[in-house]
Parts: sequence; structure tokens; C-alpha cells
Amino acid sequence: MTVRIVTLLDVARAAGVSRSTASDALQGSGRVAEATRARVRATADALGYRPNSAARRLRRASTGAIGLHLPRTASRLDYYMNLAFGAVARAQDDGFDMVLLGRSAAAHGPLASRVDGLLLIDPDTADDAVPDMLGAGVPVVTGERYPGPSPAPSGAVVCDNAASLTALLDHLAERGARRPALLAPSGESTWAQALRDAADAWGREHRTRVAVRAVPFAATPNEAADAVRDLLGAAPDVDAVVCGPDGAAPGVLHAAAALGRTPAKDLLVASCVDGTATRTSNPPITAVDLRPAEYGRACAELLCDILADRTPPDTVRPHDWVLHPRASTQPAR
Repeated sequence: MTVRIVTLLDVARAAGVSRSTASDALQGSGRVAEATRARVRATADALGYRPNSAARRLRRASTGAIGLHLPRTASRLDYYMNLAFGAVARAQDDGFDMVLLGRSAAAHGPLASRVDGLLLIDPDTADDAVPDMLGAGVPVVTGERYPGPSPAPSGAVVCDNAASLTALLDHLAERGARRPALLAPSGESTWAQALRDAADAWGREHRTRVAVRAVPFAATPNEAADAVRDLLGAAPDVDAVVCGPDGAAPGVLHAAAALGRTPAKDLLVASCVDGTATRTSNPPITAVDLRPAEYGRACAELLCDILADRTPPDTVRPHDWVLHPRASTQPAR
């Protein structure tokens, strides 16, 4: 039995509009009243309409793909994997495939011939691929601002990382910490710089110095443990440690235990990035949930909106975070 494919004309007739109006309503383009747009979309859903992505790409002479560039260490971190999944899902909503781009992407021919737009996540001035991508001649959306001098991106989705660290330090102070420390990620990304600046600003406001130890951007638990051993050896009065890199905070717990310190009792432990490692540690670790899947969706949505002329270039959208207090900073009563 042959299943008849629902066409755009079927949707238009059922919704009582012209074919061009139905097309504009489904693509989010044109001057279509919101009530009409909603009716057309509801009709399309009810009929099981699926747009012909290949035909749409031919009409607009596009590649039908979006490029995604992540930091070099991304494959080791849950945060970036969840972000990528969110970006892929949102791009597919607009009929785009997602292409993961490595550092040598520009060496394989003009990017503009392979992708319609680019997502650059946590771009770092030390990544020599970023300037070429920003100058590739296609719309570019960055996840966090690019601190370098290259051409400005077409848009950005930003998280207030200074505010999230400030909230963590305030939480630790409320739990009795008087001498906090930060394992700060190295590198020149906006995120890394925001954490270092926020620690300095918080210390000046509270008239105390936040001890800062640099660790790799994608530090492992063992690297975090080594840094904590050095930190507590040099400053035994430190009573709280905030770990910047994703997935490294369990190493802080292990180092503390080896030094005879008890998490949540005489050493509070928190993380700037939530994930499986912080949620499943013993004790579970207080952390900032950056909502990576939603962040990836937000970045892809902004790029899709720019490509479809639904949003003007130079748009900057905020992304919210959530603080999850857990047992690592809450002494047992």
C-alpha cells in the first residue's frame, strides 16, 4: 500500500491560506499574523506534514548544514557533549544538518561552500582556527563572546559566569567559609577570564583574598587533586575550594580526604560546572548548572533565526544558570 505524502499545498488548503502564506508561516518568514502562523503550524502537525529539506536548500542555494566548532578538549567533557546534542536537535528543527569542524577545517576549502553558518563555542584566542572561521563569510554565532581582535560574530549567546561564581562564593560564605579558594581554568576564553575576575572582585568586596590556583582548562580529577594538595600545603587555612573545570571536582574530595580534611565539615567543596561527576560524588557536590543542552539549543536557535532573517545580526541573547546546593557544602546537623 502506498502512503500519500502530505504536501505544502495540502496544508495551505486545510488551513484556508495561500501556498505562499503557508510556506512563510512554517519557515517563520514573511509578514504573517501570529494567529495565522499558529493555525498553519497546527494544521501541518495534524496532517503530519514534513518539509522537503533538500528542495528548500535548492531554492535558497544553501548547503543545508551548520558548522560546530568546540574547544580542543571538548571530547573529554560531558558539558560540551550535552551542548552539542542540544545544538544538533535545534538545527534539525530548521532542516539543517550539523557538521563538527576541527582546527584544520579551513584548510579543506572555503567554509562558505560547505556550511551556511557557524557555531563557535567558548572561542579562545589561543585557538588559531577561530579567526579564519570568523572571517569565513557566513553568519557566525558564538557561545560566549570572543575576546580576540578578529571580525565580530553575527551574534552571541552569553551566560553571566561572573554572577554564577559570585553566587557560589556567597553560598560558601553563608555556610561559614572565610578563606575560599578557586581552581581557575587556564586559557583566554571569556569564561576563564570571567571566573578569575569575579574571584578577585569578590575578594576585594569581602576584604579577603580568594586563593587562586591555575589548572588546565579541561583538568582531570587527578590534576585537580594535585592542585589542591599544593594549595592546602601552602595555605592550610583555606576552608572552601571551588573547582572551575567540568568533571574535576571529585579530585578535590579525594585530595581533601587524603589530607585528613572532611568535606562539608572543615572543607567546603563546590564546582562551577554541574554534571554527572558532581551529582554522583560522595558526597554530592554543590555546583552551577549551566544547562548545556539548553545552551546548545539557544546558540543554534539564534543562528537559525539569523539565517532565516527572523533576527537581525549583532543580536546577543542571555542564557540562565541554576545553583544546586548539595551535601558538599552543607554540614550534617
